Amino acid sequence: MIITTTAKPSARALEQAGRLSAELASPLKARGNLTVAKLLTLSQDKKLIVVTEEEVRYYDGQAETPLYFHPSMAFVRVKRLRRGETDPLVQLSGCEEGDRIIDCTAGLASDSLVFSYAAGPAGSVTAIESEPVLCALVREGLAAYQTSLADVNEAMRRINMKCMNHLDYLRSLPDNSADIVYFDPMFRQPINESSSMEPLRAIANMDALTDEVIEQAKRVATKTVVLKEHQASGEFARLGFERRHVNTSKIAYGVIQL
Repeated sequence: MIITTTAKPSARALEQAGRLSAELASPLKARGNLTVAKLLTLSQDKKLIVVTEEEVRYYDGQAETPLYFHPSMAFVRVKRLRRGETDPLVQLSGCEEGDRIIDCTAGLASDSLVFSYAAGPAGSVTAIESEPVLCALVREGLAAYQTSLADVNEAMRRINMKCMNHLDYLRSLPDNSADIVYFDPMFRQPINESSSMEPLRAIANMDALTDEVIEQAKRVATKTVVLKEHQASGEFARLGFERRHVNTSKIAYGVIQL
């Protein structure tokens, strides 16, 4: 993989690109007049990160569009919470102000953002992502992305990203050290029309959850352990969750009440 910038980067973008180059052990290459397509041909694995003034973009030679951080539907969900409306995840998890949440499969941190807003400044969200490139991409986005709402920006900044295996992280924690532990693994049965997920699927950890992970989550959490999956998934029954369907959505949540 190669790290680069735009053709005329600012000092800030250069510093960010250098930091990511060191973190991901990938060479930093001056952009010059090279196109993204040309840079991809120079990369042995056809992977590229471009640091722009607005965001960090990840290009995979197999994907048509880059992957980058954007709050997407999480922003819509948070705006509903701001209006006093409910959110299925917040409701089913029992999330309240001041809660400590561990998002064990952060991905693009959409649910982490919803949790962070719901838990407020007195709460905390630790977002675990095992894939280094994805973790770096999302961490940089959470630190820099600007919406029109200051309290939503603050909720993004409060999320603490950690690049590690979620089982290792849970094992390291004392009993009852979080209120909610949440899992949103890549679905065993993909929702094919969700084309926005395709760039993510190429880089995400596809491993299924294990019984030990759930046992560790139950040891750590004081309120709930929550699993998000396709509504027809057999993972709820396999892992001991009470499946709760969400209206007409194709997703469902599984809840273990503690």
